[in-house]
Amino acid sequence: MPDPLLEARGIVKSFGRVRALRGASFAVYPNEVVALVGDNGAGKSTLVKTLAGVHQPDAGEIVFEGRPVEIHSPLDARSLGIETVYQDLALAAELDAGANMFLGHEVMRPGLLGHLGFIDKSAMRARSREAFQRLGVALQDTSAPVATMSGGQREGIAVSRAVTWASKVV
Repeated sequence: MPDPLLEARGIVKSFGRVRALRGASFAVYPNEVVALVGDNGAGKSTLVKTLAGVHQPDAGEIVFEGRPVEIHSPLDARSLGIETVYQDLALAAELDAGANMFLGHEVMRPGLLGHLGFIDKSAMRARSREAFQRLGVALQDTSAPVATMSGGQREGIAVSRAVTWASKVV
């Protein structure tokens, strides 16, 4: 069996007097789909947020591709190829599906307009439609604000965004 792609070893995390993780360990292997299951308050979200760089572990080790790493922020995780779909989906309700897909990855218009900071919304919408179609996410209108969409459509956008930008782990 190959080495784990991402591994948490003995992760401890406390918030004041509350000990959210007490030596949690977790491993994901290449091309593997893993479910993290547990009771409310068991520390699932805390572990995921620790692996995503939102929280820093008090103790323990994170190993990525066989080497120990420190993930200080979601940008650190992203640079490793790790994307996260959070429970709250982390979508901007007033923006459309394409803008949400490209949050933090905006496509600039070509030429001078791009250098001046103008975003290419039509390119982002077109690429988003392709991603949604490829992943089987059905949206009637990708230009509608996310606030007008169903919970399932919002989940589809959040998962599509993560899958589109993750090069290693979602």
